[in-house]
Amino acid sequence: MPVGPLPFFTFTREYAMAAGTEHTQHLRLRETQMSLRDELQTPQAGEDFEGQLREAQQQLELLQHQREQLEQQKCEMDELNRRKEEFLSGQIEITERLSTSLTSIDRELFELRQELEDLEQTRQSFTAHLTRIEKVEPEGWQRDAFNGELTRALSMLDQAEEEFDSAVAHFSGGRAGGVFGSLSSGHKSRISESFGASLKAGFAYNLPLLLLGVLALIIMLYK
Repeated sequence: MPVGPLPFFTFTREYAMAAGTEHTQHLRLRETQMSLRDELQTPQAGEDFEGQLREAQQQLELLQHQREQLEQQKCEMDELNRRKEEFLSGQIEITERLSTSLTSIDRELFELRQELEDLEQTRQSFTAHLTRIEKVEPEGWQRDAFNGELTRALSMLDQAEEEFDSAVAHFSGGRAGGVFGSLSSGHKSRISESFGASLKAGFAYNLPLLLLGVLALIIMLYK
């Protein structure tokens, strides 16, 4: 039996088997590590995706909320602008109406004050005339002064009637026109007398011309 080379061959074969076993174990170890790594990394990636999705949804909700706020602010601004335009339009209208009314009121107040002043003066004048007239007592006149007293009394009446008629004519177109009534009877009679006197004067003035005209007509007829 040969015995020389067997130990080396046996050693080499055992070494190769040991090396193969070690390599196989090393490959299995790497596969195990990779498998564990994949198992560890896969859930973490899923969790990151879900977190990003939640964050994106939160941002979307935030943007939606901001959009709703902006739309609400826009609606509020539009309403404020509409109310402002309504105010400006109403301001112009009521300003014109108030200005026109104030002008009319000022004019009316001026006329009322003027009429009140005239009424107050007329009242004072009427009061003075009434006081003087009421003091006249014809029964107490002396015979020798009767004519003079009567003349003064009649003149006093004429002055009162003239002032009364002037007041009636002055206030006839105003609010106090109905306070005084119509013209006095003495004024009406004076107007009639004045008209009759004017008519007589005019007839007397034109009488010579009428006579000449009649005479000329007769002469022409007899020719």
